[in-house]
Amino acid sequence: MRGKDVFIVQPTGNPTNENLMQLLIFIETVRRDSAGRITAVVPYYGYGRTDKKDQPRVPITARLVADLIHTAGADRFLTIDLHAGQIQGFFTIPTDELTARHLMVEYFQEKNLQDAVVVAPDIGAVRRSRNFAQDLRLPLAFIEKRRSLQEGSILDMSNLIGDVDGKDAILVDDEIDTGGTIVRAAQLLRKCGARHIYAAVTHAVFSDPAPERLRNSEFTEVVVTDTLFLPPEKRCDKITILSVASLLGEVIWRIHKGISVGDLFNE
Repeated sequence: MRGKDVFIVQPTGNPTNENLMQLLIFIETVRRDSAGRITAVVPYYGYGRTDKKDQPRVPITARLVADLIHTAGADRFLTIDLHAGQIQGFFTIPTDELTARHLMVEYFQEKNLQDAVVVAPDIGAVRRSRNFAQDLRLPLAFIEKRRSLQEGSILDMSNLIGDVDGKDAILVDDEIDTGGTIVRAAQLLRKCGARHIYAAVTHAVFSDPAPERLRNSEFTEVVVTDTLFLPPEKRCDKITILSVASLLGEVIWRIHKGISVGDLFNE
């Protein structure tokens, strides 16, 4: 290892504490073996949703994990589609956030959908969905979700802003965890007259009860990537998995050779 570039890829299993500890231990190991430069490759940043304090006295775990990776000895960090772009600012080492959007766009271009619209399932996904819509040259709609208190219980009230009547709809988001938000979004689109409903989501976390929800959902197809390994028992005939292996391989090669990573997405 002495003086060499080392790329440590976190396993693509479920984002558990055990996987994080393995990553940190491997980084520490090659650092003590005098590696020249260490790059931590984490396709799915498992603590990305804890990027802020949404209530008093809660940790910002995304920042803590960034500090741990740096302290262990990583010189560079590589990931795909962070939950929030500002997480890059938690790292004090160079950070490359890749996107699976281009893989998804190419896939849907090949489907050649007629009269389609891209839909953001909530306000947080609007920017991601807008870029997706621009690449496909499709209109954009989004779902506004509010919470109201009625008779002591909290109810989610959703409104669709945009037109999906008689059109194919593509819901775009960064991850599916339990599936509640995106499945309810598909139900709303069906009520509003959508013809075929698709999902384009990078990370298939699929915590229970997501597999069952998706199996019984209004979706025609749910397109995800293999940034996380999806075991057979969580799959169904609605799931399509795209590989990010070529993307990661190309970026790792560019980092090793000192070639611009950003230029890859302009080519």
